[in-house]
Amino acid sequence: MLGMNNLLINKYNVAGPRYTSYPTVPYWDVDTFSLKQWKWSLKQAFDESNDTEGISIYIHLPFCESLCTFCGCHKRITKRHEVETPYIAAVLKEWKLYCDLLEAKPIIKELHLGGGTPTFFSSENLEYLIKGIFRLANKASDCEMSFEGHPNNTTKDHLNTLYNLGFRRVSFGVQDYNETVQKTIHRVQPYENVKHVTELSREIGFTSVSHDLIFGLPFQNENHVQKTIEKTKILNPDRIAFYSYAHVPWIKGNGQRGFKDADLPTPESKRAQYELGKKALLEAGYLEIGMDHFALPTDGLYQAMIQNTLHRNFMGYTASKTKVMIGLGASSISDCWYGFSQNVKGIESYYSLVNEGVIPVQKGHILSNEDLIIRKHILNLMCHFKTDWKSSEMCFKALPNVLKRLEELEKDELIKIDENSIKMTSKGKPFVRNVCMAFDLLLQRKQPEKQLFSMTV
Repeated sequence: MLGMNNLLINKYNVAGPRYTSYPTVPYWDVDTFSLKQWKWSLKQAFDESNDTEGISIYIHLPFCESLCTFCGCHKRITKRHEVETPYIAAVLKEWKLYCDLLEAKPIIKELHLGGGTPTFFSSENLEYLIKGIFRLANKASDCEMSFEGHPNNTTKDHLNTLYNLGFRRVSFGVQDYNETVQKTIHRVQPYENVKHVTELSREIGFTSVSHDLIFGLPFQNENHVQKTIEKTKILNPDRIAFYSYAHVPWIKGNGQRGFKDADLPTPESKRAQYELGKKALLEAGYLEIGMDHFALPTDGLYQAMIQNTLHRNFMGYTASKTKVMIGLGASSISDCWYGFSQNVKGIESYYSLVNEGVIPVQKGHILSNEDLIIRKHILNLMCHFKTDWKSSEMCFKALPNVLKRLEELEKDELIKIDENSIKMTSKGKPFVRNVCMAFDLLLQRKQPEKQLFSMTV
């Protein structure tokens, strides 16, 4: 007979969002959205919050020299590095368009370089980009600057240059150390490469080094995860993202068609990989942060959790919250709390709009009052594993229906509900996405006709 964990897996392993936003992108009201609305809502949020909390900047650098078949990001595969200069020029033009709109000088509290592969770009070009951003903005005294580095091409020049510009956190994509798994996902990087860049980062002065690990990859098994965690513990990164592989080939096309569905672990095996990895990380002194994240007690992400400032947005979990996050570059998503927007995904289309003096937004969503309330509940659950409706501003008409949908999860001891609050149990934390789905009114009102999301387990 199946054990209780497997029974729960079979029961709750359904397609569902990862809730880096609410509403989730497939449920954005793109028909009524306009660039004019986006500008107005962004300006409102900026005027309310810039002086008190500053803003966040995310810059999408989409180029990679080779395709990783597990990747769900928007990217352009090329070995032609002459693409760097025109892309940076376009990003700085887009930033100028936003600064002209906002009028007051932005105060940047958080800046992150993502991709793609940010370290595809030369250190000189990255320096030119960052200096160009701050030429039109002020840096907050507690500004956190971070970037994603590829262990195979992050150089000492990259690390020195970005450190001197103010970067103190770097995240390296590791995924798994097993050679068969690495070859299948087209991401071959020896342990020695990861060890080198991790130690070099610390020598230079980076105060937070993060490793990204993934479970549920093709041909991956529990032994692979165990050995990857053992090697990770030797390097002792300050922060670890231990992600579930999101298999969505119907969205990402050729990138995730490099292997067969039959090559993937079963849901039971995938869950076992996570439980094994989690246990090993907790025994090594890491503490669980939100969903899929672990940090040492000295890391800023843990400090944010205990200080109740942990936040989640399109960059994942962050140690501080700003009302405004501006995404620059092709496909980037922006968030001004009252609305979301996403840039055009095609690089040529992006260039064309920016060169015409148009903020290159393709689609977006302006949140209703109901959206804003649900967004707060889902953020509370994703960041703190609890939420409440003690205040009138957290109440909404459909709450009784939400609580009814949660009855089965309460029977399975995954949550505890009292008169005006809900809290995830330790047993229930792996199913936090399922709890959020009960609050997701847009998902409940219109179930997708085809699968849009990865499986929750």
